[in-house]
Amino acid sequence: MNTLLMAPILGVIGMVVAFVVYQLVMKYPDGEDKVKKIGDQIHNGALAFMKTEYKYLLIFVAILVVLAYLFLSTESAIAVVVGALCSSLAGFIGMYAATKANVRTATAAQKDGAAAALSVSFYGGSVMGLCVASLGLIGLGSLYYFFNGYETGVHALEGFGMGASVVALFSRVGGGIFTKSADVGADLVGKVEAGIPEDDPRNPGVIADNVGDNVGDVAGMGSDIFESYCGSMIACIAIAYTMDSVNSTDLMMLPLLLASIGLIASIIGIIIVKLQSSKAPASALRSGTLLAPAIFMIMAWFLVKSFDSVSVNVWWCVLSGAVGGVLIGLITEYYTGSTPVKKIAESGETGSATVMISGLSVGMQSVVIPIIILAAIILTSTTLVDGVYGVGIAAVGMLATVGITMAIDAYGPVADNAGGIAEMSGMGKEVRDITDSLDELGNTTAAIGKGFAIGAAALAALAIISAYSAQVSATYGDAFSLALTNPIVLVGMFIGICIPFLIASITMTAVGDAAFEMINEIRRQFREITGLMEGEADPDSEKCVEIATKAALKKMMLPGVIAVSMPAIVGFGLGAIALGGMLAGGLLGCVALALFMANAGGAWDNAKKYVEKGNLGGKGSDTHSATVVGDTVGDPFKDTSGPSMNILINVMAMVSLVISGLLPLNGFFF
Repeated sequence: MNTLLMAPILGVIGMVVAFVVYQLVMKYPDGEDKVKKIGDQIHNGALAFMKTEYKYLLIFVAILVVLAYLFLSTESAIAVVVGALCSSLAGFIGMYAATKANVRTATAAQKDGAAAALSVSFYGGSVMGLCVASLGLIGLGSLYYFFNGYETGVHALEGFGMGASVVALFSRVGGGIFTKSADVGADLVGKVEAGIPEDDPRNPGVIADNVGDNVGDVAGMGSDIFESYCGSMIACIAIAYTMDSVNSTDLMMLPLLLASIGLIASIIGIIIVKLQSSKAPASALRSGTLLAPAIFMIMAWFLVKSFDSVSVNVWWCVLSGAVGGVLIGLITEYYTGSTPVKKIAESGETGSATVMISGLSVGMQSVVIPIIILAAIILTSTTLVDGVYGVGIAAVGMLATVGITMAIDAYGPVADNAGGIAEMSGMGKEVRDITDSLDELGNTTAAIGKGFAIGAAALAALAIISAYSAQVSATYGDAFSLALTNPIVLVGMFIGICIPFLIASITMTAVGDAAFEMINEIRRQFREITGLMEGEADPDSEKCVEIATKAALKKMMLPGVIAVSMPAIVGFGLGAIALGGMLAGGLLGCVALALFMANAGGAWDNAKKYVEKGNLGGKGSDTHSATVVGDTVGDPFKDTSGPSMNILINVMAMVSLVISGLLPLNGFFF
């Protein structure tokens, strides 16, 4: 078999496996009457939002395609289309499967127990994971095959990354604003003001909240990881292309082959989780999480050894990335699910202010060890392999088993939705206990997934920035230098580090504004719909979905425009050197902010759930109200602003890489 065809062929096989897994989900019943009605409401709401979102996105991508065609090449324009299409498909298919799996998870919990419920929810998440890995291999692998003979072929692949990055940013920001505006409104009015349980069917915002879980935490996260996954491979190919080495062709092909065997390892990991589903859910998921990378590393050893011209040190770089990804996930798990969470909950006994203080301190502390791990990966990989190729291949190692990582992450929202459906349809305490246990585990897997996504995005972005530097150096030689003694580099760094704070501010404000509208609407319905609080009338859930949709679509445009335009403004205005400094500053700001916000938000969320399990006074107590306030602030932290940082730096880095051949060394204003 032609080696160039291995990636797209395995990608097609992965899609076939994803379809088989989807059929396994569909074999389970979707409930009757009220259960089915609620499931359909969530599914149709998510479908409607994503169709509308993609219409807005189509206009933005079309502009990029025209610009790529005019200023770069026809191949680049084609690559932008393929990248945007693959990223959109991965998110859409994953969301579609998740909204079919949620109601079936609730039904399986009622009829067959915890093991069956775990299987269905995990299968639902697995479709997302397999689609991310498979579509990445199909899209990028096919372009690499067809463009291999073109002079502009390698540079055209960068267009694929730009198309995927733009879709990821809009999906993550738009989905995040939708889900958190609904979540904040439903929690504050329902839990705190009205004193009704979470996911109570009387709450008008509950359906919108559950829709948001799918468009934000499934489709948004899928596009996010897809972009880092493909970005790391593109960076490796671009770096290897600039290397004056006899083995550069092998080094260009290696990331695609590593990702291909990573897909095989992920499929084996999914099978392992299924075989162990009768055990404790946490044990089953952990087995898949740890064994898949181990299997991948064994296969990677033989793959690297099969290349006579590739040093075995490259395998050690891959290993450093894979181990680093697992370690960052475990550190995230500690800060969002262990002693720090209990301390935050205990601080709630003295009010919401101390909950905020302790949560912020946990978030700040959680930044330290992951950044040290990333620094160790960078130092190790650059020591083992000359140049920055080692950093890129370490990022590929971290992301190669994205199929199982994303499956376990997407399982969380499916389990969360199942719990909501069980509550809204009145399935009973036994069913809710099962879904709650799966949901609690899902919160931890989601937190681990976010930690992994941040680490992967950081390494992928660094690899892309390194590729940018290599390409500009190839044009300008020694004249291009990112030395800190050069004032224009420092100017770029200061510009770069302020951008993530600006985007975080815009997205936090967007959630606050949308939540304000949502809160007023929920209050209005409680006040004006006769019999709603008594359970004798139905809420107008569609109105809340409409509010969240309008807010998300309106507010997601500005962050996207800033992320795409800033590299061009700085690059042409101040020059390629200033842009390199901007990317360095942006990388540091994005990684630190992303870790802080994701972990603080996750810790606040689990502190609230710790109290809701009956600790420190349980539901309805003053401590519970204090932790709900913390969770409300943490929601846009961990699900909107924090995740947008991952994509922001990758979008800026990828756009910079795409336009690197057009940039002047010194800009128009300098």
